[in-house]
Amino acid sequence: MVKKSEYKSFIRQRAYDLGFSYIGFAKAEELTEEAKRLEAWLSKGYHGQMHYMENYFDLRTDPRKLVPGAKTVVTMMFNYFPEKEQTEAAPKIARYAYGKDYHFVLKRKLKDLLQSIQGGIGEVDGRCFVDSAPIMEREWAKRSGVGWHGKNTLIINPKSGSYFFLACLVIDLEIEPDPPIKDYCGTCTKCIDACPTDAISEKGYLLDASKCISYLTIELKESIPTEFKGKMEDWMFGCDICQEVCPWNRFSQKNEEEWFEPHPDLLTMNHQDWEEITEETFRKVFKKSAVKRTKYAGLKRNIEFLGR
Repeated sequence: MVKKSEYKSFIRQRAYDLGFSYIGFAKAEELTEEAKRLEAWLSKGYHGQMHYMENYFDLRTDPRKLVPGAKTVVTMMFNYFPEKEQTEAAPKIARYAYGKDYHFVLKRKLKDLLQSIQGGIGEVDGRCFVDSAPIMEREWAKRSGVGWHGKNTLIINPKSGSYFFLACLVIDLEIEPDPPIKDYCGTCTKCIDACPTDAISEKGYLLDASKCISYLTIELKESIPTEFKGKMEDWMFGCDICQEVCPWNRFSQKNEEEWFEPHPDLLTMNHQDWEEITEETFRKVFKKSAVKRTKYAGLKRNIEFLGR
């Protein structure tokens, strides 16, 4: 069995073996200051129609209420940056949605990690979280030092940028926490300046999600407000603008996860192909993809809104 002094290195190595790039540890406790910021954000209506953000506030801000007896939050980053991208003459899909739905891929990896921990350390209770339960992944990523909270509100790692999924494992095993790292955004405002809908506040670190192209093309279920006409910059599902302009993403390297390989048709379809997409083609190209969240009708709505 693994010695207590080796818990951290053991878990970190098992996570590396499963394909995770960065792993950090934080003490499971109430997110007091973060809770105040979340409450203020919600009160301003920045969550738009994502009413689920208002639910389970106490669980969202304290992992010990999600996992009784929780002692540690393990936060991991998984690279999704693709080697190849869509043709320029086409409406765009955020890179994270090129391959299979990350919820399923990473949840399986987290379950395997938890089983490895239980097999190597002993009786350990915990839960796996991949953007599917009330837990503040970005706050835990910041606390555990896998990256800093960028002005675009994404987690940025100084060695590899921000094209990463976040996943958390909350366990009842006490492990020495890692320190947060420095914020290296400095005076840069590229993400703020580039956002075509002014979703990022002029000082950064605050996002009005109701103006974000990702929200408008995925979360919003009704018609996209006409005030955003001509501002979508050809994004039909999600948006990568604030990542594309971020200087730290010059360090991005292609992912090595076969499940995130895009369907070949996705990369070659041109603007006309997308305008004429049938439901049959939609099902074929986006089988087991996160794009299925918006459904065929939703994607058609987005494409028609972009117009030409």
